[in-house]
Amino acid sequence: MAREPAGEEAPTRREYVKYGGAVVGSGLLAGCAEQSATETPTGTEPDTEAPTASKTETETATPDDGYSVSLAPAGEVSFEEVPEEVFTILGHHADMLVALGRGDDINAVHAPEYHQSLYEKFLHHLEGVSVDWEGLYSSWPPTKEKLYELDSDVHVADPAKVATADGWDDDDVREVADTVAPWVGNTLSGTHEQPPTGWRDRYEYYTLWEIFAEIARLFRATDRYEALAAVRESLRERIATDLPPESERPTAALVLFAAEEEKAWGYKLNHPGYYAAHTRPMGVTDALAEAVGEGYGDDGRNVTLDYETLLEADPDVLLVLGPMTGYFDLGEIRSRLADHEVASELTAVETGRVYAQGARRQGPILELFQTEMTAKQLYPDQFGEWPGYVDGEPYPEIPAEERLFDRERVADVIRGDL
Repeated sequence: MAREPAGEEAPTRREYVKYGGAVVGSGLLAGCAEQSATETPTGTEPDTEAPTASKTETETATPDDGYSVSLAPAGEVSFEEVPEEVFTILGHHADMLVALGRGDDINAVHAPEYHQSLYEKFLHHLEGVSVDWEGLYSSWPPTKEKLYELDSDVHVADPAKVATADGWDDDDVREVADTVAPWVGNTLSGTHEQPPTGWRDRYEYYTLWEIFAEIARLFRATDRYEALAAVRESLRERIATDLPPESERPTAALVLFAAEEEKAWGYKLNHPGYYAAHTRPMGVTDALAEAVGEGYGDDGRNVTLDYETLLEADPDVLLVLGPMTGYFDLGEIRSRLADHEVASELTAVETGRVYAQGARRQGPILELFQTEMTAKQLYPDQFGEWPGYVDGEPYPEIPAEERLFDRERVADVIRGDL
């Protein structure tokens, strides 16, 4: 992004953006110090339709007037111009930037090679949409020195999450907001994780698409948000309409297997938060909840499993995280399970219903694909047969008449062809 020459008396673009952050930065932690550790944040995450993107009056302001966005925990942040250089950490925020046509503006993301290997599998099916994140700063945990060096226009990241990183405290978070660029992001809504002490009275939980709506306002791209939200709403209506009766639904489990050990981690399919945004609408029985107890993962975390516990759960369908990233091999996982004395008795292994999943930290693009994928894996009679995932290959090709959402429309919107 072009910078104003040094010594210029008129306010620079950097000063405009930084001023917006300073307005809220000095009050970022106000009123939090007295907060009890037992208090919980406000807000809920109902499974309802995505919000409209016209709720803030500032959205209609002209660029010369400036505008503001508001997203807990940072609160209201003002901008004079649309940010151009963008710092991100986790995949859901990076996904939103890609969806808004701003993927090339990202200057940092956690594990960039991992995220690129994952997103290439899905973006393969969106003509004219790609990412190139190789060599970007791997931003978790971030260092304050690197944030000064990057000199971003906005940090699309959750300041409450950053405050928990090694080497950071609340004063560091406020300093970066005041002197580099503001924070605009929300991460703990992924599993409704309890915010750290000092942030609980200002934290709110949102759906993925509520966060996306505000990020779209940040980049003055609510038209793209609304177009993508319409695609998502059509997909969700299709799923809800065609689900079979509860008595005919399979049981399922979502797991991540260790690379070599006979160990796995299980994740709730129906837990609040956007991590389960693609599985919660499927209405399946979480087999792990039956075996481990309904309270597992209520802190938003996983449960460690051995093969004996997994067999006790014995899901009809086993959804496996990791293979689509290129860091795990689905064929190797299937062979390992089939060759194991205990794991081979799993119903999902015996019937061949062990399927690849993408990732839990999903943004709007990944949610669309994962919702379609999971619907086909669980309910082939209703939504069409899942063609299977081949290790190292893109998300499989699905005939146009069997797709659950319009790829061409999504690609057009991301490219700005509305």
